[in-house]
Amino acid sequence: MIMSKNNNIKIQFLGAAGTVTGSKYLVQTSAKNILIDCGLFQGLKKLRLLNWEALAAEPAKIDLVLLTHGHLDHVGYLPRFVKQGFQGLIYGTSPTIEVTKIILRDSAKIQEEDAERANAKGYSKHKPALPLYDLKDVEKTLPHFFAQPLDKWVEIGDKIYFRFRYNSHIIGATFIELKIGNKLIVFSGDVGRENDLLMYPPQKPEAADILIIESTYGDRLHPDRPEEQLIEIINNAAKKQGIIIIPSFAVERTQMLMYLLWQLRKKGEIPEIPVYMDSPMGKNVLDIFQHYTEWHKLPADQCSQMCKDIRYIQTIEETIRLIADKSAKIVIAGSGMASGGRVLAYFRKYLGDDSATILLAGYQAEGTRGRQLLDGVKEIKLYGQYYNVKANIENVQGLSAHADQKELINWLSHLKKSPEKIFIVHGEPQSADALRVKIKDVYGWDCEIPVLNEKVEIHE
Repeated sequence: MIMSKNNNIKIQFLGAAGTVTGSKYLVQTSAKNILIDCGLFQGLKKLRLLNWEALAAEPAKIDLVLLTHGHLDHVGYLPRFVKQGFQGLIYGTSPTIEVTKIILRDSAKIQEEDAERANAKGYSKHKPALPLYDLKDVEKTLPHFFAQPLDKWVEIGDKIYFRFRYNSHIIGATFIELKIGNKLIVFSGDVGRENDLLMYPPQKPEAADILIIESTYGDRLHPDRPEEQLIEIINNAAKKQGIIIIPSFAVERTQMLMYLLWQLRKKGEIPEIPVYMDSPMGKNVLDIFQHYTEWHKLPADQCSQMCKDIRYIQTIEETIRLIADKSAKIVIAGSGMASGGRVLAYFRKYLGDDSATILLAGYQAEGTRGRQLLDGVKEIKLYGQYYNVKANIENVQGLSAHADQKELINWLSHLKKSPEKIFIVHGEPQSADALRVKIKDVYGWDCEIPVLNEKVEIHE
């Protein structure tokens, strides 16, 4: 049994503890068992293998799931979770649910294609190679979704309430306030930027008895004007007359890059070379932007003009033709950490081309191809083969949708008193510990850094 005895509350860190990915936090009470986020582990093989292991909690005994936002590391485990017996509702904001549907279908399709390719070419040790879940599993998950608005307390049990609050980061993203009896537990989700190009500033919690806070960039500050670095990189790359490949997250990052490149080209700060967006998922997310206009700052007329000026690649055949065309161009393609998606097709052709530029524009988790490129590796493994890296690898810092250390500290500034406990999650060890030290220096509050599957008990 995973039910908590008496009125005590137990929190178990089923993911994103000591690492950035796999967000899952189980809250157990005498009345309800609630999972906050249900994400995939990504990056290092030892982390990816955790996706195949049984959870340290029984899905059939969990009553509901609350989603902070729609990124894969926060929602990507849901189809497997449902397959393992979860029968409850999955709550999120309307944009989060729409984004999650897109993310899960894309994830399942990529897994199916990867398994089929591995079986056809025989480079997997598994006979046969299987996807973690497939499109049928995704379709069985969708009826569980239930949308809720911002800032409204929703009762989910006797003296148990939650509400979503705007958190910037990506469209639909929130932090979650969970009220259980006289305790208020706050889950930060992924905190967004205070001066994001597309999103409004995040709201800030005013109270928290228990606080679970992310630390992706807990050990660093973002540069003030990343667009200046972007201009320099693109102008230098354009002189080589080669392709500029930007691996990009389909949600928010792709739309932000499109808008930023469109603006810079309009101002004449970068050359008039064609820009392509090769991400069907990115296009679908852009449709969500156009539907949920109250969630972001992108003006409708500029969005429309940008969509006319930037060329969409829709089919695989179009991708193949674009790859074969060696003229100068900028291509934005998924995925953001080069862990899958169409960007790998460009890598196969252009990793060994010294006139090509690969521009990394977001967080690169340990064990991903993006991180390997960032670390200066000389060869990359794609589909069972190794490819030499001769392309120019560039990294634009400051375009992240994650708050940096200063912004995380500021996000806490409206708390009227010290939380009883603060747990730092969703960060690599160095980042989490740096944020712990900074919170202690600024506020005098002690923090804990939990390990995977650790349980803590909160006394009501």
